[in-house]
Amino acid sequence: MKKILVTALALSLAGLGACTNKAGSDPTDEDVSRIHQASLTIDPHIDLRDDFDADSNDAGSETVDQIDLPKLEKGGLDVATLALFADPLRRTPENIALARKQVDAKLAAIQNFVKKHPDKLELARSSADLERIAAEGKHAILLSFLNALSLGKDTSLIDHYYREGVRLFGFAHAGNNDFTDSSRPNAAYGDKPNEAGGLTEIGKQAVPILNRLGIIIDVSQLTTDALNQTLALSQTPVIASHSAVKAIVDNPRNLSDAELKAIADKGGVVHIVAFAAYLKDTAAFRADYKAKIFDPLGLKLGVDDPKEKLSAADYKKFKEAYREFSRNEWKYATLAEYINSVDYAVKLIGIDHVGFSADFNHGGGVQGYASVGDGPNITRELLRRGYSEEDIKKLWGGNFLRVLKEVEAFAAKK
Repeated sequence: MKKILVTALALSLAGLGACTNKAGSDPTDEDVSRIHQASLTIDPHIDLRDDFDADSNDAGSETVDQIDLPKLEKGGLDVATLALFADPLRRTPENIALARKQVDAKLAAIQNFVKKHPDKLELARSSADLERIAAEGKHAILLSFLNALSLGKDTSLIDHYYREGVRLFGFAHAGNNDFTDSSRPNAAYGDKPNEAGGLTEIGKQAVPILNRLGIIIDVSQLTTDALNQTLALSQTPVIASHSAVKAIVDNPRNLSDAELKAIADKGGVVHIVAFAAYLKDTAAFRADYKAKIFDPLGLKLGVDDPKEKLSAADYKKFKEAYREFSRNEWKYATLAEYINSVDYAVKLIGIDHVGFSADFNHGGGVQGYASVGDGPNITRELLRRGYSEEDIKKLWGGNFLRVLKEVEAFAAKK
């Protein structure tokens, strides 16, 4: 309950003006606390485990989740954007139904989580809600949607999930679907690189629907063609909710300088993701990923579809191994290495077009920022590097809020 339960010391410092911390010097705890409290802190992409439920998220640091109620309060995260995410699978009617079931189960779990804590959590549906809920000392839960696999070819479901509260929509994850090509097509699912040439006709139809409803379009994980087509079709700014910098790690999920600039030129925001594999090119990470998840079950990475190749019992082992590895991926990079990527983006496209994200519970996190409870460490590192209080507020949530307001204003005219 960040906005109410501030310390007396933070309150006494509130009138002292902006921090003048010099780059390279350590900020005081008082400055870190004051500025973190004063910022509207937003994470636009957090995932949930499939077995996430309200009861297991009251236990605090003993849970395996990187987000739960005690961690939200410790880290002072005002807005947690929770993803209605479906695992990438081969496109079959059965898998589309399975993906939709997964999305709806996560929606129900989030609704129950909020319902159980009405004094501390509230589902947000607008920019005004985000500001009001934070001002009331509660945490806003914002819904996003990732991976249109679960929609099949049905764009009418976008309206359905809007009514449920979705305000951020990402077309793709690691695999093509009926809306778009992914920047990471999966041969194991029958994908071909650039098979649709970017957005499909259905994906192109979805863009004006999202604009009309007032949903932010998320271009993370799109191919360059799909990203550029989205920018051309959208009448509002877009964001990348969980992307990183290709100039630092040459990975297809990361964004090139040209892509970063194109998003900024549209008025959008790139949220640099705290995900080790996309912040530094680490041989140990790649070797461990293969050895701990695929090799024990005789799978060939990028070739075999685990769901099709394995028995039900072995597929369960595969999922458990993936979850266990993902819980520990934060160990492969540091907070300083994360902020190095933030620095790069800020210098390239400007402070008004950059933000933070974690991808917690799906591999995200770094040493020093391993859960939402570690949020103040980001503020401390930014102050150490000489960022101003105004800049920190923009990075933490001001830039996202600006885009959401622009998207809402456009929809209000329709």
